[in-house]
Amino acid sequence: MVPRRDNQVPDALLLLRSNIHSKNNIFGVSRKAKWARGMEFSAESDTFFYAGCGYQFMEGAEAALSAVRTLDKRGVAWERSLGVTGFFNKLGINLGQIYGSLHFRAGEQDNPLRDAVKVLRYVGKQVGYLGEEEPCCAAPLYFMGFRTEFADKAAETHRILTARGIKRLISVVPSCTYTLKELAPSHVKEWDIEVGHFLEVVHEGMDRGISFRLPDKVRVTYHDPCVLSRFCHMVDEPREILTRIDGVQFAEVRHTSKEWSTCCGGGGGFEVVFPDISEILAARRAKELLATGASVIVTACPGCVLQLRDGVKALKAKDVMVMDMAQLLAKALPED
Repeated sequence: MVPRRDNQVPDALLLLRSNIHSKNNIFGVSRKAKWARGMEFSAESDTFFYAGCGYQFMEGAEAALSAVRTLDKRGVAWERSLGVTGFFNKLGINLGQIYGSLHFRAGEQDNPLRDAVKVLRYVGKQVGYLGEEEPCCAAPLYFMGFRTEFADKAAETHRILTARGIKRLISVVPSCTYTLKELAPSHVKEWDIEVGHFLEVVHEGMDRGISFRLPDKVRVTYHDPCVLSRFCHMVDEPREILTRIDGVQFAEVRHTSKEWSTCCGGGGGFEVVFPDISEILAARRAKELLATGASVIVTACPGCVLQLRDGVKALKAKDVMVMDMAQLLAKALPED
């Protein structure tokens, strides 16, 4: 493989690369694990919850993406600001962290990660959590072509996890799941950590007879995240989960579903490199989902949640909610 040169990679992606190396997450923010405040995790389990970046920093990502699209529509060469960011980083001033402190305050109690942990406990899984010590899966390094850097990060991740005696990971972000389950083992021959997705665990729990019930009936459709459906080949589990939830009327998208699902227009940094095209794709996918007559659009990826919310907003659709599967399942838990 011909090594990639920095001048062949868009500045927005180079910033993600820099953030992974400097702050161990794609957003370059050090305020990790706020979502877990007040939650108790098992100190005995060798199965750990892997939160990833997307849901931890969702509000900040949503605000940043909105700003990028606004600047792009006004013809502002917003990527030039990345050069300014790099300059301040060299001076030891992290603009990403300052920005993050302004935008990551709200929503700590209303986060899909909290809901996912609650659901895992309900289905009988007690998990540990590394908190701020959780390593980044470094998926963007691999997909941007920095394979040697990715291999180094994967080896580092393996050292961190094995040092803590971790045998299994339950991940909620599709790209993290695929990276830790497939890519990392292909680059680290010693890799011996089992990796599963949150929905697999819930599906297994339902097979054992665990039930979920919504307080009111609702028509729900499902959007397949690209990585989860095409890379992890997980298309049946989410549908079986939805059809088993008492109170859900499941409505399938015609023609474009499962492995053939239309992309939401996000992922891999596409939404920040091509914000105008990304917004068009989000609206197109939202239109397909809304054609089912559903009032709730469910997916299983933080990037898809953000994109589809923007798509629904662009279509001016009213009384439609976009949420993660963990959020819907949490609403279907028995009352305490």
